[in-house]
Amino acid sequence: MNLQLTVPNMACSACSETITQAVKAIDSTATIVADPKTKLVTVETQQSKTAVKAAIVAAGYTVAE
Repeated sequence: MNLQLTVPNMACSACSETITQAVKAIDSTATIVADPKTKLVTVETQQSKTAVKAAIVAAGYTVAE
């Protein structure tokens, strides 16, 4: 499943790394591209959108629809 999520409070490369690690924790084979400039996170994963969003929120970020 390919997901594209907006994370408004992702501000820097450290934020994108934290988000990447949070998603990798629930799916170690996921491919994640997090761009702080556009606030977009693209995830290729076998997990559900709900699970990916929950992992990002648990890492301290908000996910906009």
